[in-house]
Amino acid sequence: MIERRSEIFHKNGPLLDVRDLKIHFPITGGVFRRRIGTVYAVDGVSLSVAPGETLGIVGESGCGKTTVGRSILGLYQPSAGDIWFKGVNVAELSRKKIRTIRRNMQMIFQDPYESLDSRQTIGSILEEPFVIHKIGTKAERKDCVSMLLERVGLSMDAVSKYPHEFSGGQRQRIGIARAIALRPELVVCDEPVSALDVSIQSQILNLLLDLQNEMNMSYVFITHDLSIVKHMSDFIAVMYLGKIVEYAHAEDLYKNPFHPYTKNLIASIPKPDPFVEKERYPLSGEAPSPIHPPSGCHFHPRCPAAVQKCMIDSPVLTDFGRNGDAHFAACHRVLPGR
Repeated sequence: MIERRSEIFHKNGPLLDVRDLKIHFPITGGVFRRRIGTVYAVDGVSLSVAPGETLGIVGESGCGKTTVGRSILGLYQPSAGDIWFKGVNVAELSRKKIRTIRRNMQMIFQDPYESLDSRQTIGSILEEPFVIHKIGTKAERKDCVSMLLERVGLSMDAVSKYPHEFSGGQRQRIGIARAIALRPELVVCDEPVSALDVSIQSQILNLLLDLQNEMNMSYVFITHDLSIVKHMSDFIAVMYLGKIVEYAHAEDLYKNPFHPYTKNLIASIPKPDPFVEKERYPLSGEAPSPIHPPSGCHFHPRCPAAVQKCMIDSPVLTDFGRNGDAHFAACHRVLPGR
């Protein structure tokens, strides 16, 4: 089914193809640091991204979306599964070999205040990717830094300054400049605007869209804000407690959500008109712990539509789309042909 999903969504083949990814972190304790439990951070995620497209990953804090993004870049070693990037399985590469493809895979971090080295000047930060990958002479690298600053809307005066001399929005522009320095084909955007003022968020999002159009980059856009992910994404994967519960074209997912969790997320988006009635899907309780996930469907303890089968059998991500439009959901209550 994983291969079929890639085939349906991406006629020319995906740039990135993640298959049944699992990331389990051990919990140790006691004097001898023995393993006493496991955090099931990601538990069987499959997704794909085509060249020049954006896949949005959305869900509550702790659902595993950032872990998926970091695993794609090889920052976490998968417990199981494959991460295919341009025909190479990143999950099987050693630290030395993964460096050879890392120039084509970069990340924009959530916190612009922590992602930049406070001891380095901005010029040094932006020059570092070229130094690491041994690209260009010193003079050529300086020219590249100048062009990067101009492209993200900053002046050349920034070269000799330090990160603490900039605002959050300016720091994130520097982080973006660093990410695109080597002209990567894939960029993982991990909540890139969540730490910024609302007035600055739209500027950064528009910058990301402009850069994508110019450089034909693919994005994995991770966020908890559904209004933003709709604006940025071609496809959206909704995650809950380490699993994808719905996966579809962005417009289709918003117009016709199948999974009760997706319906709740969409219903929670604030409406500017106080007189517009919203359809509500109330949830009960708190999200379960990834250390002890529920049996069957992970969402069943909070789902208003749960039945006995949901408590026993784990639903499979199945295509319920119509008229040739793929729309996957992992729910026992979705009727075929919906």
